[in-house]
Formats: sequence, C-alpha cells, structure tokens
Amino acid sequence: MSPEPTARGVSIPPMRLPYPIAVALIFAVSAVLSLVAAGFSVSKIEDASELAVRRALNLKGHDWAEVESDGLRVVLTGIAPDEATRFNALTAAGTEVDTSRVIDEMEVAPTADLTPPRFSAEILRNDSGISIIGLVPASLDREDLKDRLQRLDRDSPVSDLMESADYPKPKGWDQAIDYAIKALFDLPRAKISASPGLVRITAIADSQQEKDRLEQRLSRAAPPGLRIGLSISAPRPVITPFTLRYLINEDGGQFDACSAQSEEARDLIIASAREAGLTGPYSCTIGLGVPSPRWPNAAQLSIRALSELGQGSITMSDADITLVAAQDANPLLFDRIVGELENSLPDVFVLHAVLPEAEPDDAAGPVEFSATLSPEGLVQLRGRVSDETLRDMTDSFARAAFGSAQVYTATRVVQDLPADWPVRVLAGLDALAHLHNGALTVTPDDVSLTGISHDPEAKARIAGLLSDKLGDAQEFSLSITYVDPPAPQDASPDPEVCEERIAEIQKSGKIAFEPGSATVASDSREALNQIADILRECGPIRLEIQGHTDSQGREEMNQQLSQARAQSILNELRGRRVPTSSFSAVGYGETQPIANNETEEGREENRRIDFHLIRPEPTANTETGLEALEAETETPNADAPDAGTEDQ
Repeated sequence: MSPEPTARGVSIPPMRLPYPIAVALIFAVSAVLSLVAAGFSVSKIEDASELAVRRALNLKGHDWAEVESDGLRVVLTGIAPDEATRFNALTAAGTEVDTSRVIDEMEVAPTADLTPPRFSAEILRNDSGISIIGLVPASLDREDLKDRLQRLDRDSPVSDLMESADYPKPKGWDQAIDYAIKALFDLPRAKISASPGLVRITAIADSQQEKDRLEQRLSRAAPPGLRIGLSISAPRPVITPFTLRYLINEDGGQFDACSAQSEEARDLIIASAREAGLTGPYSCTIGLGVPSPRWPNAAQLSIRALSELGQGSITMSDADITLVAAQDANPLLFDRIVGELENSLPDVFVLHAVLPEAEPDDAAGPVEFSATLSPEGLVQLRGRVSDETLRDMTDSFARAAFGSAQVYTATRVVQDLPADWPVRVLAGLDALAHLHNGALTVTPDDVSLTGISHDPEAKARIAGLLSDKLGDAQEFSLSITYVDPPAPQDASPDPEVCEERIAEIQKSGKIAFEPGSATVASDSREALNQIADILRECGPIRLEIQGHTDSQGREEMNQQLSQARAQSILNELRGRRVPTSSFSAVGYGETQPIANNETEEGREENRRIDFHLIRPEPTANTETGLEALEAETETPNADAPDAGTEDQ
C-alpha cells in the first residue's frame, strides 16, 4: 500500500493495533455475545420450567401453591391445608423437573384442636389381685385411685396399667369411677368398665339368691344420673359327692336328694320317678361333678328296680349305688331284681344291695343315741356312746358346731356297741348342724334325721353328706321340711313394688299444680304425703321424678314448666324428710303425651308427674371389655342422662 499524500505533499503510513490488544478485544466481544446468549437461554429455561410446574400443580388441584423460577431452581411457596396435600404438591412438581431442582418453601396450615379422646377404664378384680387399664385424664390422681383400690383388699396387689392424655375430665367421669370402686366392695370376682356417665359390671355370684341380692344392691347404690349395665351370672355349683336318694314307702315315692348334670338328665330322672309313684314337691339340682355321662341312665334303672321291689330306698353317691329293700321284701324277687340291675348298670357304677333282717326283741330297751336342736339353738345329747373318748368327742363337736353355752350332754357309756357307732354319731351331728331345728336318732341299723331348714337345698346336701360319711350299704332316713326364712325386720320393699304402690296412689289422687306455675295444689298435699311415706319405707331406690305438660303454649315454655314442676316435687319430698340423694328431677315438656291433646280430657291426662324407677340397662353376656364402651360412646345415645330421656 502506498503512503497517502498529505496536504503538504508528505505521505503518512496507516495505524495498526498491536496483536495482543486485538486478541483481547476479540475475546471480550465473544464473551459478551456468549453472556447474552446464555442469559437468553436461562430465561427461556426458567419460563418453561415455571409454566410446566404450574400447569402440573393446577391439574392436581393445588391452585394454592405459588411457583417461582430462580435459575435452574423451582421454588414452591404457599400454605397447604395439611401435610398430605403438601407432599402431593411436591410429587406433582417432581414429574415436570428434576426433584433436586425443586425447593420446598411451602407451609402447612395449623390444625384445629384435636377431638378429646374417649376416656375409659377397666378394673379387674380376682384372687390374684386388682388391675386397672385404660385411658384416663392426666388430671386424675392416679396414686389416690390406687390407694382406694388397695383398701378393697390390703393383701392383694394393685397393678396400674393406665395411659393418660392431657385433656379435661369429661362430665360424669368422677361419678363413674366412684361408683365402680364402691361396687367392687361387694364383688370379689368382677370386671367393671367405666366411662363418662356409664358403668358396665360383669361379675360372678355364688348362687341365684346372691345374684338377685347383688343386682338389687348395685342398682340402689347407683347415682340417678349414671347409666349402669349389669351382667351377673350364677354358675352351676360343683356337687360333691354327686348324690341322688329316692325312697318309696306307704305314702308313695319322694326324693331326699337329686342331682343331674343337665336339664335333659334331670327330666329323664324325674320321669322315671313319676313312673315309680313320685308324690309331692321335689327339686333336682343341676350342677357339675357328675361321675359319668350315663348318670341319668343309672338313676333311671335304679329307680325302676326299687319300684319293682315295692318299698325301700335307692342311694347314689358318685359311682356307688346302694339299694335297701323293705324288711318284708320277697328274697327271691330281691335276688332277681338285684341281678338284673347289676348286669344292666353302665360301667363305673357299683351296686350294693341290702335286704334287712328282722330285728329280735330287745328287753333291755332301744340301743340308740339322740340329739335335739331347739329353734332357740339349744342342743341336748342323750343315749349311748361306746366309750369316754366318744363322749368327749361328741360333746366337743356339738359345742364347736352349736356354741359352748348351748349344749347339754347326758350320754352314758355302754359296751358292745357296733364298731361304726362313732362314725354314725358324729356324721349325724354334722347333719343336724345344717338344720334350723330338729332331732337326730342313731340306731345300729339307721340314722334318722327330722327337722326344719331355711335352705331349700339342705335336704340334698345332708343326703350327700351322710352318704359320703356312712359309706356303702348304710341306711339313713331324712324327714326335712323347708320353711321360708323370716324376713328381716328392717328389709326394704322391692323397688318394683314401691313403684306400683306410688302409681296406685296417683290413680286415686293425682298430683296437680296451680295453673301455669310449679306450686303444688293444696288438694294434692295428702297424695304427696302418702307417696313420701312409701319412699321413706323403700329406702334409697333410684327414682326419676318426671314432669309432663300438654301441648298448649310454646314448646320451650312447656319444657321449662315441666322441669320446674318436677324439681318442685323433689323439693317437697325433701321437706318431708325423704332421702333424695338417689332421685333426679327431669322435665319432658310436651314430648311424651299419653292421651290426645286435641281434647280437654286428654290434655288433663298429659299434665302429670310420673315416678319412674331407673333400672339397669340389659347387658349381653358376650359384650365385654372396652370394646363395649367404645361402641357405646361412638354412637350418639338419645338415652344419655344429659338428654333427660334415660330408660324411657
């Protein structure tokens, strides 16, 4: 290139950048262009990721979530209604971008207050001790509860297996626990499930009489606002020895004792006895301890054999059978019947047959021992004993059984008495101790006991005792009459009877009030006095005083008026010195009419006060433990005490 001329004709050569500067400029321009391209690409990626994640969240219904792109990161914000929804939103975002790029800044909405748990406790008491398990309020004084349970039996351990929750005590909790502990005083073997306002009791009684007594006592002791369920069973007794004794004399057949293992076995035995001339009342105890499943078959065969002989007795004690014929029985007939019976009896059973011989005349007088028990409890011992040792034994035994101050001994020692005389005398005295009053006569051939008992099972029990102690082939005779025990002087009438008597009074003298008020009308005072007399006599029964109105007026006003009237009657009874701690007053307003409210006569019937006995709720034997309580509390109960409709 030629130098360019200047104005003065001088040429100047062209300028060139140095090589290093040129290279630096090139790199700088390239870097700027790269940054611009990268920024454009990142912006495109951010926008695409944000749009994809937002679309995925919207499809899943998470419109509450906010999406913001920050470079390659996708930030999720917002308030999720719960933890599960938050996790579902994260999962939805992870389907569009890599999960490592998803930044979780979401929050979870605070949860509402949790529903209080169902508090319940189950108390188990048996011979091994007392244990309590369940969920209880944290405010419960557990040490005090254990001390109260320990006082039931100082020698039995108390196991605390309870869990607690920090929630207030529900209404009716303390009342249920207090009643459960009170009930355990009468129940050495029981399971009690307690929850607010409800107590269910499962227990075992020794007899049907004990079962009835416990049910009545527990029902009376329950507060009126507490619902109770009673399931008390009286298991079959264990009979030992398993005894049956049937006699036939001039008057016909009769049972001294009868035992059977089932209703079917009892029916078979009774049917055989009827065929053999059974007369008069009888009882046959169903229990455990039968020596063989074929007990009724052996009894049937034995009774038929005795019937063929005509008179005598048959005694079965476990597997031993003793047949005693009448003294004048035909020996040939006796041998045939005994042979047939021996061959037909089921295995296990052993027969002892006795044909008494005629007694020779004894000019020296009867050889006998006698004891008499008066209704006042005085005992006189007379007759013959074999030696001084036996006299001391009979005197000591009688004083131990009847009381030291009640026994008068006038026996004499006579030689040559039967070898089993001591056994017969002591067994007879033991049997006499089961009677209210009676007489015992022991002879070489017989032990005879007559008297009166207040126990319907005494005759069967005595027959088993004598059969067991006298042994096989020993004869004894019983003439025991059952008499109902005298009622205690201070016994309260049955609650159902009290309820019926109050209803009878109200039929002739209805309780009325001044119009529109809770003031008892003056002409109803006498009826109220009579009801108070009955309630004082009945004692602490569980009673609900119910107030009812007609349908005139507003429903709310009728409800308030009925409650006020029921409370007024409760106050009137308190003023008449009636114990009302187990009573409650509940107004039902117009909700329970007994007549048509369209007529004046019907409305007059509906305006009333009812005295309603609160009865325990029926409890199925299969319903046990905390499951029953949970089922009870899960279902809204219209009969709960707070609703005022218990036991309607």
